[in-house]
Order: sequence, then C-alpha cells, then structure tokens
Amino acid sequence: MRPWPLGILLLLGLTLAQPAQLGPRPFFLLDRLEPGPLHQRLAACAARTEAYPRSPLAVGHRGAALFFPEHTREGYLAAVRQGAGFVECDAVPTADGALVCRHSDRDLAETTSILSTPLAAKCRKPFRPGRKPDCRTTDLTLAEFLSLEGWPEGRNEAARKPEDYYRAAPAWRTLAYAPGTVMSHRRYIELLKPTGVNFIPELKKADPPPGMSLEAYRRRIVDDYRELGVPPERVYLQSFDLEDLRFWRRYAPEYAKNAVWLDGRYRERGFDPAHPERLKPSMAALAAEGLRFLSPPLWVLLALDEDGGIVPSAYAGAARAAGLELIPWTLERSGPLTGGGGWYYRSVRPAIRSDGDVYRVLDVLVNQIGVYAIFSDWPATVTFFDACGRR
Repeated sequence: MRPWPLGILLLLGLTLAQPAQLGPRPFFLLDRLEPGPLHQRLAACAARTEAYPRSPLAVGHRGAALFFPEHTREGYLAAVRQGAGFVECDAVPTADGALVCRHSDRDLAETTSILSTPLAAKCRKPFRPGRKPDCRTTDLTLAEFLSLEGWPEGRNEAARKPEDYYRAAPAWRTLAYAPGTVMSHRRYIELLKPTGVNFIPELKKADPPPGMSLEAYRRRIVDDYRELGVPPERVYLQSFDLEDLRFWRRYAPEYAKNAVWLDGRYRERGFDPAHPERLKPSMAALAAEGLRFLSPPLWVLLALDEDGGIVPSAYAGAARAAGLELIPWTLERSGPLTGGGGWYYRSVRPAIRSDGDVYRVLDVLVNQIGVYAIFSDWPATVTFFDACGRR
C-alpha cells in the first residue's frame, strides 16, 4: 500500500491541519444531557464554534467501531476524520508470522466474512446451526486473511446460514458501512503515517504460529515501526502483560518510552478501586520501574459520592499522585446508556440515566482526573468535548 499524496489527504480531510468532521452524534448526545452548567457550557461553545480542532484526547478504539466494522481501513479513516489523535490496531499473528489487526486471534467468525468463503474449511470448528464456530488468524496466511471482508462484531447463534451468523450486529450499531477492508499491521501503519495521528497498537495475547517464538512476536510489532520509519514518539505500544513492556524496554527502549500497561487487575478476586493501596504492584512501584501510562476500564476511575454524583475513584487519585498518566477504555461501546450503561459504567450505574450522561462522565475524566487520552468507539464525541468541555 503506497502512502497517499499530501494533496489527496488534504482533500479528504485526513491531516492534522484539517478541522475534524464531527457529524451529528455529539450534538445528538448534547440534546440528551440534563439541563445545568455543563449543558450550558457545551451548548454555548457549540453555538459559536464553526470548526473543531483535532484532539490528542481522542483514541479511535479499533477505529470508529460504533458504526464501522472494527479494524478496517474505512473505520480507521473515519476515526481520523472525527479528529482522533490516536488510532488503535490490536495486533495478532498469522500462520506465516505477519501481524494483522484483530481484537482476538479467534474472532474471525464474528468480525469477518470467513464463514461465507472457501477459507471456512480452515476453521477448527466450522459453522453449524446452534454451534459457535472457531476460526483463527493463526490458521490463515497473510494473503488469505487480506482476502476477507470486515463486518461489525456480532453473532446470531440461531442462524441457519453462515452469512446470517456474522451479519448480526446489535440494533444500536448498523450494517450501513459494511463490509470493510481488513488490515495488516503494516498496512495500518502505511495508511495512517501520512495523517500525523499517533499509533497505539496492542500486542494481544495469542498463540504464535509454529516457528514464531513469543520473543519474535514481541519484536515483530516494534520492527514494523522501525522498518517503516515511524518516529518512536508517535508509537504507544500496549499490552496487558507487564513482561511485554519490560521486554520492549530492553529490546527497543526508544519505542518503549510511551508503552501503555492495560491494567487487567480488575479481574482479580477482591479488586476494589476504592482501595488502591492493596494493588500489587503498587502505583509507586509501577512508576519506579519506568511506566508512564496506565490504562484501566472506565468504571475503575469512577465512583459515586454521598449524594450520588460521579466523582474520581481512589484508584484514579492514587495513579495521578504517583505521576502516572491514565488512558481509560472504552467510551461509546455500551450501546444506549438508559438503564445504567452496562459493564463500562458498573461503578456509577445509578447515576447513568441517558445517552447524554456520557458528557458527565467526560467532565469527571477530563476536568477532575486529568486523563491523558480516552478510548472511544466514536472519537467525534471526545473531540467535541475536548474543544468545548474543558474548564
């Protein structure tokens, strides 16, 4: 894939110099925010603003996955147009050792067209009505993977036909922008390098194919940036495994400076964001070993005060006190927020009553906690708040 000429990028609104294209959704959400000072501030800004700058606060989570198929060319470009300062690729290996952008090495049946192609024969569990298929990137070559179409994540376990299994996005998403063009990690880099956005790839937990060691897998993600000439300051490597970050500090310290630890300790028995002093490693220990960026789920950073208002959690305060920057995940991934917002808002569920409450959450994350950036399935929402909601 050849980089696009600058003139084409300018025409398409795909450089940092171009204003963001927000579309209607940020204002749809504003209309659903309860009256009060925050609504007044955002509405006044919206009324006087003609062009919105791009936002270093906004991370395109898997692209613009609310409506576009995740990890596709179309979704990545939509995130850039919406003003994202970062765009994410979750990296997993293929049978021939290349990296491709998928949230899991085992999600092809739910996110691509594989079940409707001859490559379905390579699935470890083929499609059968009433059974979940098992189709893996590590069983496909790079060329085979790139022959697939990307579809919004979904599955219909009652489907009688293969295409009905994966063309099953929830009603609050859409198939209007499907199918999309699936991406290798290198194509993701080549596509976005000329736009000026930052890269935030995650090395996923996966079983490398025969002949590819774990160390080779860890090296490959860094080597793709080195070989394609991406400056280290534009790369924010991610992993849930601290050992991956420690390896990168030894192997490529210049690319490890911005490494992000995805904090998976919320899965541990007894985890409580109200008691960060119980965490191992401690916030101070993480900072002492050179970690700069910590990335927990949204709900870990939020709590309720005595009056039921949304406030920063003790975890958030401890992380910031230790000098750690925070990049929470994931805004705009829960569907309609009426009724508590689901898993991502579990710590503040009683305070989440409408879609507009996303701005109340952003107000706490940005103005009280001071997060570095925010993963969002629709970056335009964060771009708008960054321009209009800061105090």
